[in-house]
Amino acid sequence: MAYVITQNCCKDASCVPVCPVDCIRPVGASAADMLYIDPESCIDCGACFDECPVGAIHYEEDLPAGQERFKDINAAYFERHPLEPDTSAPPASRQGVTPGDLRVAVVGAGPAACYAAAELIAIDGVQVNLFERLPTPFGLIRAGVAPDHQHTKAVVGIFERVFANPRFGCHLGVEIGRDLTHEDLLTHHHAVIYAVGAATSRELGVPGEDLRGSHPAADFVGWYNGHPDHGNRTFDLGTERAVIVGNGNVALDVARVLLMDQQALGVTDIAEHALDALRDNRIREVVILGRRGVADAAFSVGEFLALGHLDGVDVIIDGPLEDPVDDTDLWATLKLEIAREYAQRPATPGNKRIVFRFMSSPVEVVGDEKVHALRVSDGELSTGLVLRSIGYRGAPVDGLPFDEATGVVPNVGGRVDGAPGSYVTGWIKRGPRGVIGTNRTCAEETVAELWRDHLDGVLRRPVAEPDELRNLLEDRGVRAIDWSGWRAIDAAERERGTSLSRPRVKFIGIPEMRTAALGAP
Repeated sequence: MAYVITQNCCKDASCVPVCPVDCIRPVGASAADMLYIDPESCIDCGACFDECPVGAIHYEEDLPAGQERFKDINAAYFERHPLEPDTSAPPASRQGVTPGDLRVAVVGAGPAACYAAAELIAIDGVQVNLFERLPTPFGLIRAGVAPDHQHTKAVVGIFERVFANPRFGCHLGVEIGRDLTHEDLLTHHHAVIYAVGAATSRELGVPGEDLRGSHPAADFVGWYNGHPDHGNRTFDLGTERAVIVGNGNVALDVARVLLMDQQALGVTDIAEHALDALRDNRIREVVILGRRGVADAAFSVGEFLALGHLDGVDVIIDGPLEDPVDDTDLWATLKLEIAREYAQRPATPGNKRIVFRFMSSPVEVVGDEKVHALRVSDGELSTGLVLRSIGYRGAPVDGLPFDEATGVVPNVGGRVDGAPGSYVTGWIKRGPRGVIGTNRTCAEETVAELWRDHLDGVLRRPVAEPDELRNLLEDRGVRAIDWSGWRAIDAAERERGTSLSRPRVKFIGIPEMRTAALGAP
């Protein structure tokens, strides 16, 4: 018998070092969208089960309904990639520093920032100050992960001990570029790590894209997740068909939220305004467009497979499917297999539909003032709601160079080109790819470069004392929210959800968040 890694694997890799027989792969950076346990080598010790931060590991006899196939998927990985000893070098041990010798600012509070902070705090004596413009931490874990994926959001538990560390300063509600400048950060810190993500949605570049009813999918995700920047948006849910351009995991998340049973959605942490709007939702069909075939689709195998278990929803494959070639990788092969199974399923009268339309590209968003159709390379789809989900790009960071073509800050291993003491991690460093846990490896690389610079003396210079930073913020009228303030917001949201049998009811407006945290807006 063996343990099995299932759908909501975050690829954080916390499970890898605790395995006594080294049977979890792949290690380090990889194109794989999840980790796998070799069933032949697993000794059923349960160490990985205990360590997994998102509850993705199960004993094979206790696999949840709808997750049984992952037993075969884990085994299939090792048929393609036989288990070999991990020959990667263990991380070098880092001798601690004298308090005050290395003080680092981290800008952002999403998973990339949190992993970087955790890596730094693990070095005895290093002091870290984290700055985030919103009053809440955790970035896309809070505002990007779909509300029906509560297990995935549990990864924040591994960061709580970092935020509570006495060498860690939490400054929520402080915006770099408004409240503090890049120069301010360098005045008070030996180094700055930017983990600001890639928040700008890429455009389709077709006529009519700006019509009412055409939106970035990221705006819709922010709206249903209660992001303060998107709480007041409106979307046309009175149309019978929605079209999503792009077929990554975000597209699948949006399709599920639009079509899933309202009772099931009502026990999640979806924003209250979105839950109310979706109760009157008239959408019966969501078409997901991909310009290439299913083997090249950006969604993960786990998310694609999970769609087949949505109550009252048929998954339709529109058009022929390509044949696998000899060098097709495991994930492409699995996507093809699952798509063929969906194609053979009979439709259920009265069910809603998710329609995958591969080898199809948008040509024009059609309408006068409002969308009424999307013209594609192989026809036209009537619709009142078009959501583009074709990727993200970063925005320039004041004080740093920026590559407009790639949408990232130019860097080598996280060290910013031509900007001593400045580093990047996450999507602003590598571009918008990878899952939550991918940021751990990314952050480790960046911190390794920072630590090397520290040892080489590159970062040795006098910086202002911590009290001076507090005084600067006070002089500018900035009242930061610390870790205890976030815990007050968290407790209040959970209390609001208790009577409704929901994990939490989120605050949407920044003033109400600040009131919950500080007792005053």
